[in-house]
Amino acid sequence: MLKLLSSTAHTIHHANPSPRVGSNPIKTPLFNALSQLTGWNRSSQELSRRAFCSNQSDAAADPKSDASNPEVSDTKSSSAVVVSTTTTSLDDYQTVIALPLPKKPLFPGFYMPIYVKDRKLIEALQESMRRQTPYAGAFLLKDDEASTDSSSSSSTTCETENVLEKFKGKELLNRMHEVGTLAQISSIQGEQVILIGRRRLRITDMVSEDPLSVKVEHIKNKAYDKDDDVIKATYFEVMSTLRDVLKTTSLWRDQHIGDFNYQHLADFGAGISGANKHENQGVLEELDVHKRLELTLDLLKKEVEVNKIQASIAKTVEEKFSGERRQIVLKEQLKAIKKELGVETDSKSAFSEKFKERIEVNKDKIPKHVLKVIEEHLTKLQLLEPTSSEFDVTLNYLDWLTVLPWGNISDENFDVLKAEKILDEDHYGLSDVKERILEFIAVGSLRGTSQGKIICLSGPPGVGKTSIGRSIARALDRKFFRFSVGGLSDVAEINGHRRTYIGAMPGKLVQCLKTVGTENPIILIDEIDKLGKGHSGDPASALLEVMDPEQNANFRDHYLDVTIDLSKVLFVCTANVIDTIPKPLLDRMEVISLAGYITDEKLHIARDFLVKNTCRDCGIKPEQVGVSDAALLSLIENYCREAGVRSLHKNIEKIYRKIALKLVRQRASTVVPAVSVDVTDTEDTKPLAKTSAEGSTVLTDESATKTEQSEVVAEKVMIEESNLADYLGKPVFHSDKIYEKTPVGVVMGLAWTSMGGSTLYIETTFVEEVERKGRLRITGQLGSVMKESAQIAHTVARRIMLEKEPDNLFLANSKLHLHVPEGATPKDGPSAGCTMITSLLSLAMKKPVRKDLAMTGEVTLTGRILPIGGVKEKTIAARRCQVKMIIFPEANRKDFDELPENVKEGLDVHFVDEYEQIFELAFGYDH
Repeated sequence: MLKLLSSTAHTIHHANPSPRVGSNPIKTPLFNALSQLTGWNRSSQELSRRAFCSNQSDAAADPKSDASNPEVSDTKSSSAVVVSTTTTSLDDYQTVIALPLPKKPLFPGFYMPIYVKDRKLIEALQESMRRQTPYAGAFLLKDDEASTDSSSSSSTTCETENVLEKFKGKELLNRMHEVGTLAQISSIQGEQVILIGRRRLRITDMVSEDPLSVKVEHIKNKAYDKDDDVIKATYFEVMSTLRDVLKTTSLWRDQHIGDFNYQHLADFGAGISGANKHENQGVLEELDVHKRLELTLDLLKKEVEVNKIQASIAKTVEEKFSGERRQIVLKEQLKAIKKELGVETDSKSAFSEKFKERIEVNKDKIPKHVLKVIEEHLTKLQLLEPTSSEFDVTLNYLDWLTVLPWGNISDENFDVLKAEKILDEDHYGLSDVKERILEFIAVGSLRGTSQGKIICLSGPPGVGKTSIGRSIARALDRKFFRFSVGGLSDVAEINGHRRTYIGAMPGKLVQCLKTVGTENPIILIDEIDKLGKGHSGDPASALLEVMDPEQNANFRDHYLDVTIDLSKVLFVCTANVIDTIPKPLLDRMEVISLAGYITDEKLHIARDFLVKNTCRDCGIKPEQVGVSDAALLSLIENYCREAGVRSLHKNIEKIYRKIALKLVRQRASTVVPAVSVDVTDTEDTKPLAKTSAEGSTVLTDESATKTEQSEVVAEKVMIEESNLADYLGKPVFHSDKIYEKTPVGVVMGLAWTSMGGSTLYIETTFVEEVERKGRLRITGQLGSVMKESAQIAHTVARRIMLEKEPDNLFLANSKLHLHVPEGATPKDGPSAGCTMITSLLSLAMKKPVRKDLAMTGEVTLTGRILPIGGVKEKTIAARRCQVKMIIFPEANRKDFDELPENVKEGLDVHFVDEYEQIFELAFGYDH
C-alpha cells in the first residue's frame, strides 16, 4: 500500500484532526513515512497542519449538513487555519488559473505537490500569492498522448511540464475535465507548488491562453437528509470499510478516523484509495452525496479485497522461501500479483506474442528466408526452460531479428533547389561536394528511386568533412548514423560476433539499422584512413563487403546469420589522406577532395557562421560585442593558417570567453545588492508598489529609483586588429616569405601536406672548390624520394649549364650544400625537382630568380616536367604568401581550370612541359 500511495495517489493526507495554531506539530508514523517519500519537513508552518480537512464553505452551503455536530464544527474551525489569512470569501473567486493534473484529481481537503517548469505559469501563481489571492483551479487531464494512467507511473509527484510544453490555450482547455477543484496555493518552492483542495468547480469559459485562465462556477452538493436511514447505513458502511482499509494497510495502521460529515467522508475514502483516475474523477463530479458515498464504498471494497489478496500472497511466498533468497521472493511476489490480477501470462507466451506482433506489422516486406528462421526459433523458444542459458540466447536473437526495419524505406527528398539551399546554409564554398550531392539527387529524381553509393571526402582536418555528412542527410531527408573506424582492429565490430560467444552482438551495420529504423540511411564512416589491423582479421576487407554495392545486397552478419540488403545505404567516408586506404577499397569509392579554405572563404565562414554561433553559445547578445573584418583577417593570417577552420573556431571561442568574463565582472561590480523590505502596512513603512484600478502593478517613485540603480548598461566591446593580441596573445605565424628579395641560390617551391598546402624554400650555397669533382650535400630531414630528386636535379643542372654557358664550370668544380628549412619536419614527395634545379642554376649563374615566383613539378633526366598533385592546396599556399607567378606542369592545366575563380584571381600561372620554359620564366627578366 505504501507503493500504491506513492505511485498512484500522488496526494498526502492525514485523517487525524489538526493541532491548533501555535501547538507543537504531532509526529505520527504516517508523517514519518510521508517525510521519507516526499522529503517534506513537518516542522514547517504550512505542512505542520493536517493534510485532510473538512471544507467550511461546502458545509455552510448545505442546511442539512452536519453543522450542528460539535465535533465537526471543531474540525471546521481548525480547517480555517489552513485557508489563506485573507478575509476574501471563496465565492469571490470566479476567475482562476487552470492547472492540469495528469495523474489524479485533487479532492477537497487534500494536499498535492506538482512540479511546474513553465516560467509564465510560476510567475502568475507567485503573483496571486503576492496579491493575497492564493487560489487556482486544478483540473484532471483526459486520456491522450500527454497523460497516462497513474497506475503505470512510478513517479511520486504530478509533473505538468510535458503537458504545458505541448498544449496551450483552447487546446489545453479541451483536454481537461470540466469539473475540478478550487486549490489553495500553500507554498511555492522553486518549481514545486503545493496545493490544498478546497471546493468543487466547473469551467464555464476561457479568459486567457498563456497562462490558461478560466471562468468557473462553484458547484454545491445536492441537498440531502442526514437522518435518512439509507444514507445513514451507507455512511456507516463506508466508515466500517475505511477502518478495514486502514487496518490492512501498514502505512495507515496506526491512524485514527475522526468524525466526518457525509460528503467529506466520501472524498476522504476516494482520496486514499488506489483507484484509477477515471473512478476518482467520477467521485469528484458526483454532486449527489448518497451516490458519492456509494461510489466511494465500491472503491474501498475493492481496496480491501486487493489488500487481502496481497497479504495472502505475501504470506504464501514468505513461507516458501528463506530470507537469504530475498531477490527471488520479490520476483515471485510480483509474478503472483500479476497472475492473480490476470494482467500477464507466462513469460514464454508473452515474449512470443511480442515478437509476433512485431513481424505482423510488415510481414509482407520481410524476406521469406528471414520469416522461416524467426518461426523456427519461436518454436524453439517454447521448448526451452526460462532458467536455461540457451533461452536467453534465443530470446536476444529473436529480439534482434524482429526489430530490424525489414523493407522499411524512408521517403527521400528529390527537390534539388531545396537540397541546394540546405547545403548552402550549412557550408560556405565546397562547390565540388555540393555539386556531386545535387547530381546524386537529380539522378534519383529521374529514376524515381536512389541507390547506394560510396563517397569518400578527403581533406585536411577541420575542413568540415563530418559535418558535410550530416548536411547530406538533411538535404536528402534520410536518417543519419555515424561511427568511427579509426584504430578499429576487430572484424567482429563490422561483421558481428558468432552467437557462441558470451555477450555476442551484431556488427555496427546491424546496430545502425536498428537505431535509424530504415533500410536507406546515410552512414558516415569516419577516419577510414586510420583503420587498424589486428590478430582477429582485416577490417578493411570486411568493409569491402559492407560497402561494395555489387556485394552488399546480400550482406551476412555473423550474429544474425541471415542475409541483409545494404544496397540502398549511402556510405560517406572521411579521410585525411587516401594513400593509407587499401587499394581494393579505394577503387570502389568516389573520392572528393576538400583542399581547404582560402583567406576570403575563412573570412566569410567566420563572419557568417562561427562568430554568430559562438556568440549564442557563450550567452552573449550580438549587440554587446562587435568584431571588425580587419580583426578577423588578422586572426586568420596571424593565428589560424591551417587549411580548415577548427583552430579559427577555437580562437573565436577563446575571445568570446574572455569577453563573457569581462561582462560578468562588470555586472558583479556595479549591481546594487538586494535589500530585504518588510512590506507590512504600518505607519513607518511605505509600499514600494501599488495596484492600479485596472489591477496592474505600478512602481512608486522609490521603487523605480531602486530599479534604475540595479540596471547595468554594459558598454559594447569592439574587437579590432589593434586589440586582438589582448585576447589571444602574440601572433603565432609570421609571413611565410623569409626573404623580401630572393637571394642567389634560393627558390620558393610549393608543397602538399596532410594539413593543406604550404610554401617550401630550397637553398643552395657554395662550400668549397673541388676541381672536376662536383658534389652535393643534402640536409633538411628529406625522404628517399626527395633525395633522389636532388641527385637528379644536380645532374640536370650541370647539363643545362654546359649548354647555356660552356665556360661556366662552377657546378663541375664545386662542393655544394642544398638545404630545405624547417629541418625538424620530415619532408618527402615527387614535386621538388624543378625547384632544386632552379636553385642550383641561380647559384651557378649568380643570378637571383623573380621575388614573386613559386614553382612545383618533378623533372626527369631529359628535362621533361611530370604532373603533380594538390594543385588547389598549393595555389592557396601561394596566395597566402602574396606570390604572383606560379609554374605548374602542363599536365595539371585541367586541375587548375577546375578551381573556383576566387582562388585563381590575380595569379599569373604558367604551364610548362620542358625545363627550358622554366629557365626562361625564372631568369629571363630585367633587373
